[in-house]
Amino acid sequence: MAFVWPVRVYWEDTDAGGVVYYANYLKFLERARSEWLRALGFEQDALRDDDGVVFVVRRIEIDYLAPARFNDRLDVSVALAELGRASLDIEQAILRGPTRLASARVKLACVDALRFKPVKIPAPILDAAGRAT
Repeated sequence: MAFVWPVRVYWEDTDAGGVVYYANYLKFLERARSEWLRALGFEQDALRDDDGVVFVVRRIEIDYLAPARFNDRLDVSVALAELGRASLDIEQAILRGPTRLASARVKLACVDALRFKPVKIPAPILDAAGRAT
């Protein structure tokens, strides 16, 4: 089951022609992942401060299928594809109504907040993410 977060395209997201600049799709994906974690009950600053872990993007593959434009209302989905001991594979899509504008696969690594070395994902996150699939 996918989590969906709404995004509005603002002028600052676009080029002079009113089309979303390609790198801004990554920002839309990131916002949705942050809100997905929040919906699971986890704030990223608390994970850093209390648990000593942060999630970093290790790899991302994205296919741009159609342009988003100024003032579009988009839906950005997040679905857990694979749950590892120290990583999460996330499937994401950016849609305008029924039209898929972009598809992405993101591998997140859980790392120690100070040393940036891989560590196990805290058990409460594993449990909540596993229940959300």
